[in-house]
Amino acid sequence: MAKPLRVGIAGLGTVGASVVELLRANGPALAARAGRPIEVVRAASRTPKPDLGLDAVFDTDLKSLASDDVDVLVELIGGDTMARDIVARALDAGQHVVTANKALLAAFGGELFDKAEQGNLALGFEAAVAGGIPIINALRNGLAANEVDVLAGIVNGTSNYILTAMEDDGWSFADALAEAQRLGYAEADPTFDIEGIDAAQKLAILAALAFDTDIDFTGVHVEGISQVDIEDIRYARELGFSIKHLGIARLTDAGVEARVHPALVPDTLLLAKVAGVMNAVMVHGSAVGPTLYVGPGAGGMPTASAVVADLVEVARGTHTVPRAPERCLRSLPIDGVACPHYLKIPAIDQPGVFAEVADILSRHDISIEAVIQRPQAIRAGAEPWVPIVILTDDVAETVVEDSVAELGRLPGVTGTITRIRVADLGAMMPAA
Repeated sequence: MAKPLRVGIAGLGTVGASVVELLRANGPALAARAGRPIEVVRAASRTPKPDLGLDAVFDTDLKSLASDDVDVLVELIGGDTMARDIVARALDAGQHVVTANKALLAAFGGELFDKAEQGNLALGFEAAVAGGIPIINALRNGLAANEVDVLAGIVNGTSNYILTAMEDDGWSFADALAEAQRLGYAEADPTFDIEGIDAAQKLAILAALAFDTDIDFTGVHVEGISQVDIEDIRYARELGFSIKHLGIARLTDAGVEARVHPALVPDTLLLAKVAGVMNAVMVHGSAVGPTLYVGPGAGGMPTASAVVADLVEVARGTHTVPRAPERCLRSLPIDGVACPHYLKIPAIDQPGVFAEVADILSRHDISIEAVIQRPQAIRAGAEPWVPIVILTDDVAETVVEDSVAELGRLPGVTGTITRIRVADLGAMMPAA
């Protein structure tokens, strides 16, 4: 058998430890599939991990991995500062790189891909997006015959778990978040997950790959889920929808539309059935049509599975060398998006308020698809009020913003109007 592929691992946290365990447990089978053994010869982390029983040179200095006895660096430390330095150093030294770091690629992917291309080196990142789903390989290889024009999906398991718990168990957002933290699905500071930053980083990576273009991460429109309440979940269900935290990227003649936000997904679509910490990515290709990829998006073993898959590609010599994108398309502002909207309007319980609401929507040429208004939903307070829930037909972003601002100035409207977009991808998504 050929000489082993010598691996250096930066970071021995949950994912790093899982990579070590997976290589050890499946070593003979992996060697047969790869055509040679894959061996960890060096490792570095802030503290020793003797419990791993790792038969490798260990150091707390990450620079030690830039050794000539390492063929491929596995970067699992996260962040985009120190990680950028060690990945760049590895590529400059002629080492292949495998990473699970979406923040690094969203910020510095172009620079690092250039280095890899110049050195004819691998830069594997299957584990960076939707860990247990081989979506990167699907876009690079499985769908190579297609022109991809739309991709959309659930790419953050924490947000999906929270929304699922709210829908299935009737929990408040705060209670669902606390349970996600207790189970280890959410960090002590969950901002990156619940405010959409993590999902936006992943969407930028997927869109760049799918559309063969540079994607400016700052051009991705980002909204989180912290403003979604249990009532929105219930009203959406009554209207025939589930609320999901989606990333949507669309290729148009004018450029690339990329956005992350809560959305009502019709119950008739498979995407609406993806629950808990699972991820799902829909890709629409010119030849194959809609395809859906579902699986665990995070966790030690699912992410390690993707890391080891990239290592097998390197060991075989069948890895993909990055290349410069064919184009650099403009990132489009969300102002140009047109889709149906869910509006929840807190209205004082008095005659004529709904007529005023309907008049404003009519003057903005907004058609009403459905309405929910019930007397029993009245709340106590300074003045009794009731939510008017409206589902609109397609309406442009700027138009709905103007109409919501005007609605908010009505004397009969009290409090903040909730606005959630409806996922406008039904014709391109697999049905349930």
